[in-house]
Amino acid sequence: MAEEEETELSDDQKKGIAKWFLVNAPAGEIQYVSRDLKLVLNDDDVYNEAASEAFPVYNKCHLISLKMPGGFGDVLVTSYGELQDNEYLDPKTAQVAIVDHVKQACTKVRPATDEELPSAYVEEYRCALEAEILKYVAEAYPKGSCSVYCTNGKDVEEPGSDFDLVVVIAAARLSPQNFCNGSWRTIWNIEFKDDIQKLELNGKLQVGAHYFEEGNVQLDTKHECRDSTMFQCVNNKCSDLMLPMLLELMCEYRIRSPDDTAISVANLIRRHETAYMASLEESYFKLSDNTFKDLRRKLPITRTLFPWRSTRQFSLKREISEELGIGK
Repeated sequence: MAEEEETELSDDQKKGIAKWFLVNAPAGEIQYVSRDLKLVLNDDDVYNEAASEAFPVYNKCHLISLKMPGGFGDVLVTSYGELQDNEYLDPKTAQVAIVDHVKQACTKVRPATDEELPSAYVEEYRCALEAEILKYVAEAYPKGSCSVYCTNGKDVEEPGSDFDLVVVIAAARLSPQNFCNGSWRTIWNIEFKDDIQKLELNGKLQVGAHYFEEGNVQLDTKHECRDSTMFQCVNNKCSDLMLPMLLELMCEYRIRSPDDTAISVANLIRRHETAYMASLEESYFKLSDNTFKDLRRKLPITRTLFPWRSTRQFSLKREISEELGIGK
């Protein structure tokens, strides 16, 4: 039978394979993967094309945090803060970071323009929520980062219109010297629905871990959840005809300030994330009793004692004894 001829991969095929490995690298390991890929490809042009396309996808997917020059702190690389290619808004400092994706570094910063920032009305809610989320992250994820972005309705100037905020939380514990890396990423989309005076939360939680000491074990789990709470605000321009209705509303619900709203939202986020973490820990405790047990071969339980004194009836024992001449 003739041997099959080896087919040389095209540059596009090589680039596609290289991109797949880069994009799917575990948390904190893309630089290790890229170093090995450069050696395997042995083609700088193919590698550079693959890296220029894969690194931005990876950085935004993993919500990496980069230090900004000039003492402005850290900026999260996310699609929610992306203004244009390689430019990312940091809402806390109202700065725009220019990012080198392949080097995973922030090269310079510039002040954000008024058009890139939300209105004063929306910013009041955004700042209040960010302050509460910062407290929560400092408590739950000591090395974590967070940002709150306005993704819709940033030009809303007063009550009466809807707007959306997005909370992004990212934390990573990287310990390659101990052959393990892990990350926690959560994105909460918060819709402020003025017409029904309601806040709707949609959360996406993702946890990844990689353990590679004398093996290769990865965890990649995702979870989605929803919740809602009341959102009350006062319209200072209400007419005299609306005043009785407004007073009745105030009696039924306590009018919430931006600070009250932020505390309520942060508590909901804390509750859902804590519950998800508890469910993960519970599943780990049950792993050996349930999952691993199901992997073992199931045999009937006869409760018959093993006949240690007459084991020659078992073929393996008999064959070994005859081969070694035991008992002769």
